[in-house]
Amino acid sequence: MSKLETPGAFDLDALRRADPDGVNDTESSRAPVEVSELARQIARQYSEANYSPAIVVGQLRFLEVIALFALALAVNFTIADAPLGHVYEGLAAASGGSILALILMQITDCYHVSVLREPMRSMGRVLGSWTVSAATITLLALFLGAQNVQFPSLLTAWFVVGAAYLLIERNLIGFAIRRWGRNGVMERRAVIIGGGKPARDLARALEQQPENDIRICGIFDDRNSERSPDVVAGYPKLGTVAELVEFARLAHIDMLIISLPLSAEARIMQLLKMLWVLPVDIRLAAHSNNLRFRPRSYSHVGAVPLLDILDKPIRDWDSVAKRAFDIFFSVLALLLLWPVFIATAIAVKTTSKGPILFVQKRHGFNNEVINVLKFRSMYTEMSDPSARNAVTKNDPRVTPVGRFIRKTSIDELPQIFNVLRGDLSLVGPRPHAVAGQTRDKTFSEIVEGYFARHRVKPGVTGWAQINGWRGEIDTDDKIKFRTAYDLYYIENWSLLFDLKILLLTPIRLLNTDNAY
Repeated sequence: MSKLETPGAFDLDALRRADPDGVNDTESSRAPVEVSELARQIARQYSEANYSPAIVVGQLRFLEVIALFALALAVNFTIADAPLGHVYEGLAAASGGSILALILMQITDCYHVSVLREPMRSMGRVLGSWTVSAATITLLALFLGAQNVQFPSLLTAWFVVGAAYLLIERNLIGFAIRRWGRNGVMERRAVIIGGGKPARDLARALEQQPENDIRICGIFDDRNSERSPDVVAGYPKLGTVAELVEFARLAHIDMLIISLPLSAEARIMQLLKMLWVLPVDIRLAAHSNNLRFRPRSYSHVGAVPLLDILDKPIRDWDSVAKRAFDIFFSVLALLLLWPVFIATAIAVKTTSKGPILFVQKRHGFNNEVINVLKFRSMYTEMSDPSARNAVTKNDPRVTPVGRFIRKTSIDELPQIFNVLRGDLSLVGPRPHAVAGQTRDKTFSEIVEGYFARHRVKPGVTGWAQINGWRGEIDTDDKIKFRTAYDLYYIENWSLLFDLKILLLTPIRLLNTDNAY
């Protein structure tokens, strides 16, 4: 059995291994291929980022627990003769009842998107869970001998108010989800790769699923119109697979579904070699293949099985946790380092003409161009916004102050504001300049799969930097090793890994051999 046919043994390293001769042979790592006008028009419809269903459902859980707890407090302060009497009993009952209601609604499947979309069909389960929760808290209060004589009436009022809240709130949420679904705001945007009958059968199978949250944005196929129709099951063929890479970035695509038989392994591997650089889930349609893999190898859209090939890194709640990590430590850094900011700004301004900050265009998440902030370290008239000519040792363009702040990486500190703005993360692959190159070759021409670095937000510091790969990139090996460390970070990310890199950064920066 081949590697592709063996669940859990998909060889990602084989896809991203650089060519020994430094020659890139995949179109995905070169300059993006322009998409057709039709594809561009469709991409404009999805220019706004969509909401992750997992995030929306998680936020709803949090909202309902907090709301039910707040309603208990409101009832107590409105009805009770002595609102502050037996306060600990009231807090215990409110928190216990709210959490128990959440658990029961989770057990009875009240948090599926399909259930939330049609709230009245599940309202019996929602109110039933709330009733059982309130009844349980009432029985516990009686059994434990609650001291507050108003306890039964307070619990009854809380039950009524809570039930009314859930009824109104669930209908409002249902209306919002249906509206978001119509507007494509809260659906997973997918593209089918491959045309003909397999793609038609897949599209129709997905459409028939009552719990389908997939929006098919189009079909991409390398075959011409004679072998692959221009319209399949009502969906237009938007271009070739090479054009798909750019379309997926423009349209914020969430999922690529390869509609090819498993026997076409060579073609599937060729497609994956082009597409793995994108921050998307990649699935292989399994409904038309007689596949018999372990259940954990599959994800499902309704009853349609999809074989999981690659997952988007740092997704859903992981991305929320990473964002909270970034904000917390960025604010902490500003509180601790503000004297360094002020001293550096004064030094830059008083020792050479020009602005304090330097703005440079660099590649960010999903290969988008962002404006990155730095303390200016060069003479203004000699600055190189494109970074086409890398800074070298004893570079005459660098000011005396600039030489010091570059060696100590103080020039990078303003990027904390990029982190707070959401362009960067504190930890991640370093953002390279858009025109960055080694001698006469761009980085993407040297490293196959170079743009896979952009599947996550770039960082102020990174795994490559604390392992000594910082400073001038004057050889092919330097960018190859940096990319290898960046990809290792992406594939092994965790908050503890981020914390380790962050804590090691000040120590490793003491080595200034490669910083000019």
